[in-house]
Amino acid sequence: MDDELIDSGSLPLERKSRLPGTGFFYPDSLDEDRAEERAKEAVEGAEAVVITDSDADGLGCVALVREAYDAALDPEPFEVRRRAKLDDTYEEQFGEDADDEADRQESPVALLPSGPHSFEEDLGYAAEYLEDGTDVFVCDICPDEFEYIAEDLTAVVDRADAVRWFDHHQWDEELAASVRELGVDLVVGESDEECSTDVTLRSLDYDFDERFAELAAVTRDHDLWLKEDPRSHDLADYAYWTGAEEYAAVVGAYGAALPDVATEYVEHRRVEKRRLIEKAVGRAVHHEVGDWTVGVTYGRCSQNEVADALREDGADAAVIVKPSGSASIRGSEGFERAHEVAGRVNGGGHPKAAGCKPDIYDDMLDYGHHWTTEGATAKRVILRAFEAVADEAAAEDAADAAE
Repeated sequence: MDDELIDSGSLPLERKSRLPGTGFFYPDSLDEDRAEERAKEAVEGAEAVVITDSDADGLGCVALVREAYDAALDPEPFEVRRRAKLDDTYEEQFGEDADDEADRQESPVALLPSGPHSFEEDLGYAAEYLEDGTDVFVCDICPDEFEYIAEDLTAVVDRADAVRWFDHHQWDEELAASVRELGVDLVVGESDEECSTDVTLRSLDYDFDERFAELAAVTRDHDLWLKEDPRSHDLADYAYWTGAEEYAAVVGAYGAALPDVATEYVEHRRVEKRRLIEKAVGRAVHHEVGDWTVGVTYGRCSQNEVADALREDGADAAVIVKPSGSASIRGSEGFERAHEVAGRVNGGGHPKAAGCKPDIYDDMLDYGHHWTTEGATAKRVILRAFEAVADEAAAEDAADAAE
């Protein structure tokens, strides 16, 4: 297949907003081979390993752990490369075929970027390649079921010197008890009060510089969707648009006060980001479900900003279905059941912010239908989940009234 067919960089914005990114079209087997190779290289010989969600909150935890281990990376090589890209001198300075990860230092605290959909595989890599006596940290991730991770987590605990788990998602009591029974030091913060960076900051026995407390506060502002500090959007966007190692190195050195090259890069990327947001908002349709108005849209976009716009337009909850097949569900003061809806469609999360990927894609024809109908099937499945949660809420209200 011609590479240009999957290179979304050259597509008109209207078509780009309807299709997933280039990485979607690479077979999982190739990604898994690369992920395993990178995990093996990182884990072998490491003093500590951090398996974490690769968003700003998870990577903030990495910065804290590395600081505590005196293992932070020098941000300068990352800044130099980022400046060269902004100035269109990257190929001139580093060569046309330069590896974007070349010449980077390796930290004795290894980073395994993960997420809800890849955590089981990443934990398996750690179980296979971890050296005896290594410290292991898991951050900003809550597994779906204990049985899915029991074997690998047991192997990690048996080989590690210590396993510590810092998170702020909503844990089932039985799941948490099962993890702790293996000997894991699990610390779960209140999901509506702390982010995982907060939990890590207070859990590590280390005298952190004030910049890390500020980093946690600004990360919390975005992760809990408080939106009181404009810097939190910069952190979130920077984490999303850069590599995990770059983000961890830069915020580890500067905290929430990003250097000029980072903020310039974020502003540069936001030009197209704003246009994609406008496309998604323009496609939105509002539905009345129970006592709630649910705004539903489709597109490759920044879900938080789109959700903001839909809420300003009267929605209590927002659903952003993505070309990749997944969806983001965002709530408000009037709707704090996003995690319940997501839980019915192969997902989970927080009361006001959750994600899912409906199990409706059997082959590429299903994805073709998804792209050409702007996620029609996924929208229907998620709206049915809203209806089921609305029925539950009504039953709860009736029971309360009867008492």
